[in-house]
Amino acid sequence: MSSMRNEEEWAIFLAAVCGQTYTQFANADGSFVVPAGFSVVHSFQAKSMGNVWELFGFILESPQEIIIAWRGSISTNDWLSNMNAGQKKYPYIPEPCLTHRGFTDLYASARDDILAVLSTLSPEKTLYVTGHSLGGALATLCVLDLAANSSYSSPYLYTYGSPRVGDPAFAKAFSLYVRSSYRYANIFDVTTYVPPTVYKLPRQETKYYYAHVQMLKSLSFQNGTVELNHVIRSYFAVLAKTRPEFTAALCSGNPGFCPVLELVT
Repeated sequence: MSSMRNEEEWAIFLAAVCGQTYTQFANADGSFVVPAGFSVVHSFQAKSMGNVWELFGFILESPQEIIIAWRGSISTNDWLSNMNAGQKKYPYIPEPCLTHRGFTDLYASARDDILAVLSTLSPEKTLYVTGHSLGGALATLCVLDLAANSSYSSPYLYTYGSPRVGDPAFAKAFSLYVRSSYRYANIFDVTTYVPPTVYKLPRQETKYYYAHVQMLKSLSFQNGTVELNHVIRSYFAVLAKTRPEFTAALCSGNPGFCPVLELVT
């Protein structure tokens, strides 16, 4: 995989990596398919809304690259219905900005562990941070932190079906620190429209403002249900069509690594 320098190929490859974060969570032993050329450096946990520690992703390494992959919620409704969408200060950069309280608390719980592991790896390697859904939000918080506060000052971000993460000031600051960011969003994926650009808690006057980070890579697919317009395999299937030969080689060379292609029109 180290020869990949094409943005479309990275988008396909990292969508498959995101799929494995769900496999990791589903398997009692935390196992998942590791693509050829990479090894597992670490599996990390984060503390979810109920103060429960859960596996939330992993760190992979190859001779040239490091990948941090974040898991999303196991069902779309899990976190859509339980969003803690007030805001708090994003504490990892000097610029004043606000981010989603629930996402920020989740990321903060895993931060020290991730920074400690990264400090043992080569700063010469290219860092990729990726995630789907809630994992996309966590990856966005993570990549800005690492760009500002680690040896990896030029990381790449690839997210799929991510919600909005912070206020307009956060989106502006993000662009200053993170130069290579690709936010893949299906126009029919409801998750990409939450929280709304103006969010008010019930029975409270405070308004919170949300804006997406750049760079939008818009997709368009309809698969008949809210879930199928959002799941990572749907994103993977659409992206796979952009480089079919690459995808075929990737999937045949790494059995079980690619999300199952189905139900996509």
